[in-house]
Amino acid sequence: MVDVSDELKNSVECLSGWDHDVLFSMIHKTFVFKNFNQAFGFMTRVALYAEQVNHHPDWRNAWNTVHVILTTVDVGGLTIKDVAMAEFMDGVHSQIQAF
Repeated sequence: MVDVSDELKNSVECLSGWDHDVLFSMIHKTFVFKNFNQAFGFMTRVALYAEQVNHHPDWRNAWNTVHVILTTVDVGGLTIKDVAMAEFMDGVHSQIQAF
């Protein structure tokens, strides 16, 4: 497990709606959408970004919800990559909710 720096802890605390699981060194959140199409659109946009930055979420979709777990597997814990992905996901969710 990776020791999480104070800077990283502060970044995680600034994330809205994300839960920090210290034991498993990960963050997680459930996104809710109006319907399946919005949820799938969210996953598509995030998947394209994940490929660009080579950082992939662990996630599950059930109709209008997407449950996401973020951790950096190759270092065994939470990193700034996870915070950046969480911020991107929050932005995509906000854009989709605006419609």
